[in-house]
Amino acid sequence: MDNTNLIIERDKRYILGTYAAHDIVFEKGEGCMLYDTEGKEYLDFLSGIAVACLGHNNKKLVAAIKKQAQKLMIASNYFYTQPRGLLAEKLLKGSHFSKVFFTNSGAESNEAALKAAKKYFNQFHPQRYKIVTCLNSFHGRTIATVTATGQEKYYKPFSPMPDWFIYVPFNDKEALRKALSDKEVGAFMVECVQGEGGVVPASEDYLSYARKLTKKNDQLLIIDEVQTGIMRTGKMFAYQHYGIKPDIVTIAKGLGGGFPIGACLLTDKVANVMKVGDHGTTFGSNPLACHAALTVIKELKKKSMREHIQNISVYFFNKLKTFEKYPFIKEIRGKGLMAGLEFDDKYQVKEIVKALLDKGLVASMAGQNTLRLLPPLIVNQKEIDQMGEILETVLKELNQ
Repeated sequence: MDNTNLIIERDKRYILGTYAAHDIVFEKGEGCMLYDTEGKEYLDFLSGIAVACLGHNNKKLVAAIKKQAQKLMIASNYFYTQPRGLLAEKLLKGSHFSKVFFTNSGAESNEAALKAAKKYFNQFHPQRYKIVTCLNSFHGRTIATVTATGQEKYYKPFSPMPDWFIYVPFNDKEALRKALSDKEVGAFMVECVQGEGGVVPASEDYLSYARKLTKKNDQLLIIDEVQTGIMRTGKMFAYQHYGIKPDIVTIAKGLGGGFPIGACLLTDKVANVMKVGDHGTTFGSNPLACHAALTVIKELKKKSMREHIQNISVYFFNKLKTFEKYPFIKEIRGKGLMAGLEFDDKYQVKEIVKALLDKGLVASMAGQNTLRLLPPLIVNQKEIDQMGEILETVLKELNQ
């Protein structure tokens, strides 16, 4: 096998330089652990950015992918395959949604949501073409979704952008009321927890207020659950914490447990406006991805798994609260197994992430200066304790 330096140099020579990658080459994973080409072990508290929900090398998921790959990987959406319908049924059953469109990623799921919303506006409210989103949000990297993202650093290099997005401060009800009163606004797109924005949860009444306003104005409520969906916050969808029913919800990341797949779930109200030819995808809803996702959903819907996630989330945050003793940590926030530790500006989280990596803990930065932790949903108390020990060591060094 090629050595670590050769792998890195080849990558730097041939891969478009859009990522500032760490000089580590991961070779394999097992459960909540990753192993690099030098044989070093890492505790994974990023899980591919909320993707590896069942951990690495999950035996049931690997077997499901292998079995389906040996049967059929692609057939095109001109034909029916069993895995697509089974997954759709599993996702929609018991929910208020009636239809699903499968994609390959979160950005594509949000693109599908935006197109469906646009079609709905054109049919029922032709004067409406604007969509409200929040500052510090993140909705994807395509031209439309990066413009929906309320962070200038992501879309400014590609300006001019589409002119149909309005940004409001997150958790500001009055600003939202004013924005939604615009007669040209047709929808509000929002995250339950701003992941890339610094792991900032919506306040208890913000989303219920948003649902009340959008219903009153006959506007659509689109919830972006690309990072929060699939049990990441302790429920299948994070919006369920808020007692609301959105018109559209988008998911991806954890849905395939590591295999690329996303989805856009729609109520009849919106689904009924979409006709043959209105949207499409070559790879979306391929039987291999759908079979993998079906395995993930079946595992996560087990009572024992749901109870584990709810219980371990409490243990997780109790462990994190022990770090409130450090004055340079401004706030610890999040939901379920999604946490952010915001640091004082005089400490650079990028450097903290590097120090954690050196000691064998994988994490990432989010927002302006927040340490983000997203362990696999199978994480146990021993692994959380191990995370705590590594983090404690790094924070003690900062505090000297």
